[in-house]
Amino acid sequence: MALIRMSWISAYFFHVVTMKEKLLVGWKETLDLPELGIFGIEAKVDTGAASSVLHCNSYNIVHENGQDWIICELVIDFETGETKKLKLKLYKTKLVKSSFGQEEKRYYIRTTAKLYNQVFDMKISLRNRSKMTYPMLLGKNFLYRKFLVDVSKENLAMKALANKTNS
Repeated sequence: MALIRMSWISAYFFHVVTMKEKLLVGWKETLDLPELGIFGIEAKVDTGAASSVLHCNSYNIVHENGQDWIICELVIDFETGETKKLKLKLYKTKLVKSSFGQEEKRYYIRTTAKLYNQVFDMKISLRNRSKMTYPMLLGKNFLYRKFLVDVSKENLAMKALANKTNS
């Protein structure tokens, strides 16, 4: 087995190059979920959570023509409380340990998220987060290989777009 040695200069260069390929996000970000009709949603970036989660007032799982669907009521405008009922293809069901250590069944869908004026594919679970401060969490699976987190900042994607338009 060959041992590869890297000088500190090579290691630094490698680190800087890989950092430049990723976008910087803060501890919270405002983003869009265009396929769901949700725009300007505040999401807490949670590197301790494996998956991303979106608030859903209620949901029901149905099986039609060999496919599982989730019929859910999503808040599409968090200022007015406007909701919308959607029928979405269920991507997967998984047992997940909550932050309180309890196992619960989570239902996942595939959708897209828009940050930095770029659209990213994402898998997201739906659950009631009405008692939480933020209606959405962005977990490690979404952040991985795309973003670096600066916990001292917030809304970096939105600020970058505002700076670009003002230039």
